[in-house]
Amino acid sequence: MKSVLYRSSTRGHKYHGWLDTYHTFSFADYYDPERMHFGALRVLNDDIVEGGEGFGTHPHDNMEIISIPLFGDLEHGDSMGNGQIVHTGEVQVMSAGTGVQHSEYNPNQGKPVNFFQIWIFPNKENVEPRYEQKAFDLLDKKNQLVLIVSPYPADESLWIHQEAWMSIGTFDKDHIVKYKPKKEDNGVWAMVIEGEFTVADEKLYRRDGLGIWDTNEISIVADSDMARILLIDVPMDF
Repeated sequence: MKSVLYRSSTRGHKYHGWLDTYHTFSFADYYDPERMHFGALRVLNDDIVEGGEGFGTHPHDNMEIISIPLFGDLEHGDSMGNGQIVHTGEVQVMSAGTGVQHSEYNPNQGKPVNFFQIWIFPNKENVEPRYEQKAFDLLDKKNQLVLIVSPYPADESLWIHQEAWMSIGTFDKDHIVKYKPKKEDNGVWAMVIEGEFTVADEKLYRRDGLGIWDTNEISIVADSDMARILLIDVPMDF
């Protein structure tokens, strides 16, 4: 088994007044040649946007983009004609493909929104852009991993153009999960959302990230109550 550990405090950070953002991997003004990506996982940003503020219309292409509100709401608009609000408990997927323009705003005055913005390299380029969002019982389904993204169009998850899977779980203290990567050559990025975990014998705290590969099974132990974790299972070679 191989692994790489990024403590929360070592992430790139930028405060813009309206935006407080942390970057797990190189992004915008934050550049670290040792932290460019983890396999097909290119971006994992932890963004807090103040009420009434947001990202104006901007372009993307050939990237799978996933947004996960952790608290608050995120208003999405794009050149495909979509205009929705993504609430806490929902997940949004956008395949940028041949090119799309979109905006992201916090529609709630006086209340911030905190969300993960995740980019994954696709396995197919220049596809027709698409948008989808779905609500998940992330808190009701306690002590289990809830599949939120997969490579396959399926009722229980959103899908993207990559052999990648994403799961979120909320666990009671001392609950143990044995996670098996979905494909032999995939690695898993474990991101602690809240609480504490021991993952592959490594103690992790809030917003710590651990990448693991070259293994058939990963042990995950919740070390606190209401501990939440995000797993991103991606190809290491793509």
